[in-house]
Amino acid sequence: MRLITAQEARATVLQRRPWRVDRLPDAVRQRTMAAFGEDVSPEEAVTRVFQDVAARGDAAVREYTERLDGVRLEDFEVPRARWDEALASLEPGLREALSLAAQRIRAFHEALLPREQGSRAEGAWLRWTPVARAGIHVPGGLASYPSSLLMTAIPASVAGVDEVVVVTPPGRLSPALLAVAALAGVRRLFSVGGIQAIAALAHGTESIPKVDVIAGPGNLFVQLAKQRAFGLVGIDGLYGPTEMVLIADDSADPAWCAADLLAQAEHDPMATPLCLTPSRSFAEAVQQQVQTQLRSLPRAEQIRAALQGQGAIVVVRDIPEAVALANDFAPEHVSLAVRDAEAWLPLVRHAGGVFLGEGTPESLGDYVIGPSHVMPTSGSARFTSVLNVHHFLKATAVFATEPALMRSLAPAAVRIAQEEGLAAHANAVALRLQERRP
Repeated sequence: MRLITAQEARATVLQRRPWRVDRLPDAVRQRTMAAFGEDVSPEEAVTRVFQDVAARGDAAVREYTERLDGVRLEDFEVPRARWDEALASLEPGLREALSLAAQRIRAFHEALLPREQGSRAEGAWLRWTPVARAGIHVPGGLASYPSSLLMTAIPASVAGVDEVVVVTPPGRLSPALLAVAALAGVRRLFSVGGIQAIAALAHGTESIPKVDVIAGPGNLFVQLAKQRAFGLVGIDGLYGPTEMVLIADDSADPAWCAADLLAQAEHDPMATPLCLTPSRSFAEAVQQQVQTQLRSLPRAEQIRAALQGQGAIVVVRDIPEAVALANDFAPEHVSLAVRDAEAWLPLVRHAGGVFLGEGTPESLGDYVIGPSHVMPTSGSARFTSVLNVHHFLKATAVFATEPALMRSLAPAAVRIAQEEGLAAHANAVALRLQERRP
């Protein structure tokens, strides 16, 4: 893992670039060519699948699942009996761990539920209502991810969504994933993933219902599909590869910091694990620990690709400069392994999640602390939020003016309507200032 200066970091690893969709890994490109019969871009692939699913429904979903995933499905839906069977047969330790995670996630999001806001006395308030149906995409490219199902389905369930529908690629239906569906308030589960699953949720097919909101992580094709779906349905956000900016001083443990960076790199060869520190000797100690710990990790090749591609240990002038660089980068995760970590929290303006102190590893947040691990990436932390119950709720304004309040507000409304040349608007208010009919 390279050591670089802040200036070098600004020009390289901290330089935001648009998603590069023209440089696919060879294996992905070959699979795409085989599925479509020619070399098509990811955007064109998404367009074709969406149009085909809209036109042919289940038949198109079945065809693209066979082409892209190599699985021929007759029935998409996984019966509830299989979930219950998986939950009952789960190894006790794992069942206890997943149940603890589910309980903590649920409790956290229940505390976030909004109350009526505004003032009835002033004639207006907000009424919060859940969407009727939410679609949750659970990725399955490198592994099965029951934690992602917990982190997306439970907020929807807590929000009061009537029907939580889950889609996930075939071949990744592990007993743990099926068990989590039973724990997380899921109503229906389909063994379909990728572009065709997002298209089915956006349009609806004979088997898969159209939803109101689509949420959850996924690969580049899934995110482009969500982008295409927006407008037909709502989406939670667009997620690129995972990111961490770990800000550390010489009070931190180099071994712990190295372990956090390696954990982040383990997600994806395109992950961004960064350490910012004002101490060069600490930076060198972290660098050595990364090399030492990497030797014993089973996904060493994948981790090494992330470390070499997007990873770095950046030697900065001081902690304020490190925080400023993190804000400019607006990463998914910021970890503050510094003295008096909470004192620096008000200065961190742009991050999906902030982890205070070296005793709070980001990996713990991935599973059991409570907030969702589905967080904004690619700089979108500047304008969007960690996945939560509000992604599945709508605020409706309610207006109710008593006669006295209406009369006090009416002249201003009439005058503004006249200024805008909207005589009918002005008249609709002015009529109510006249004496009521007997």
